[in-house]
Amino acid sequence: MPADTYRHRGMRRALVEELRRKGIRDEQVLLALGTVPRHLFFETAFEPHAYQDKAFPIGEGQTISQPYTVAYQTELLQVRPGERVLEIGTGSGYQCCVLLELTPHVFSIEYNQVLFERTARRLAALHRPAHLFCGDGSLGLPQHAPFDKILVTAGSPTLPRPLLRQLRVGGALVIPVGDEQTQRMMRVVRESEEEFSRQVLEEFRFVPLLGQAGWGK
Repeated sequence: MPADTYRHRGMRRALVEELRRKGIRDEQVLLALGTVPRHLFFETAFEPHAYQDKAFPIGEGQTISQPYTVAYQTELLQVRPGERVLEIGTGSGYQCCVLLELTPHVFSIEYNQVLFERTARRLAALHRPAHLFCGDGSLGLPQHAPFDKILVTAGSPTLPRPLLRQLRVGGALVIPVGDEQTQRMMRVVRESEEEFSRQVLEEFRFVPLLGQAGWGK
């Protein structure tokens, strides 16, 4: 595993200041992004891109999300220490590691088998003990529900009902919803067993959420 040097830490500090200028205010979220070594989620040849505020391809038609997007979604999620969090779309594992800085109880599911195996090895090497699964994330993990928070890192055509059902009352779902080109970020809170409140926020562009409750297989 490549080193995390003083230079890397300095680049992370600069990235955190850039995110602060762009409007991220939650100091715990900023601390988490300043702690997780993003360059370790890149092939060595692409390391110069690691601390730029942009998304980057990771293979299998997927990307590691832009740091601003990671910070924005994480801030909306409002994770408290000890909460149980479900992440839909493990991808590179970077967002998962940011969540692990906020709570040790992170469950993450990845649709793509190749990415799942690669990321499982990476997180093991980084000693980040998330609960990782390979399968249809649009259906969540009902066997481990309920969750305090659910974060979806892919664009969905609708609010997936299986994920809503797996939220604890008082819990929140953060998910981009729209067509395959652009989505609006939504924050949904389960107010009671049958009632949900919705907040529609900024526009983003994510890879599609695959699966039965997303864009299909």
